[in-house]
Amino acid sequence: MNTETISREDIIEAFNFRHATKEFDATKKLTEDDINFILKTANLSPSSFGFEPWHFVIVQDQELRELLKPVAWGAPLKLDTASHFVLGLSMKAPMVKHDAKYIEHMLKDVKQMPSDVIEMYSKFYREFQERDFNLDTDKKLFDWSSKQTYIALGNMMTSAALAGIDSCPIEGFHQEQAEALLREKFGVDTDKYGLSFMVAFGYRKADPEFPKSRRAFEEIVTWK
Repeated sequence: MNTETISREDIIEAFNFRHATKEFDATKKLTEDDINFILKTANLSPSSFGFEPWHFVIVQDQELRELLKPVAWGAPLKLDTASHFVLGLSMKAPMVKHDAKYIEHMLKDVKQMPSDVIEMYSKFYREFQERDFNLDTDKKLFDWSSKQTYIALGNMMTSAALAGIDSCPIEGFHQEQAEALLREKFGVDTDKYGLSFMVAFGYRKADPEFPKSRRAFEEIVTWK
């Protein structure tokens, strides 16, 4: 791998370029290669224990986008103008509990660990849930899954920015109502998955009205 392919300056420039795009240019669309590149960076994102507790639904059907508007107050303009609109789903307790079938599948079939390593890894994961992070309720387990899915969200938005593509992450939705809609109209098994975020991709209609503002670097970093 050529680690000098992208300069540090270009990476920082991409971070400065990225902003929460409120309205996209509806006439400009991502190519199939563009969106697959972005989704591939989600696929390759790290997650705790490497369990990838996520799924992404790309909503291109305009009728389905219209159905999302009443349950997502932060999304209507993005639903109307974004080239691609993605729902970030995270696994609920039945999928990620230490003794879940999915965890067994990940260790045995995906990671292809030998049985003795699976036994050791499973022990670490159980101790992590029960002792280290005290993940003893369904809500805590879903929140943990969501934290992992947000890593993929960050990587998708960063990779998009590096490619000159705009994005907007969205939490402006009613979670319970949105999940009911996903269950009824999108075929999502909401016993297994919950909605963590929405994110839109496309090309900005106009440049941001205000410059990017952040706290001073010295305010957020402490050296010991």
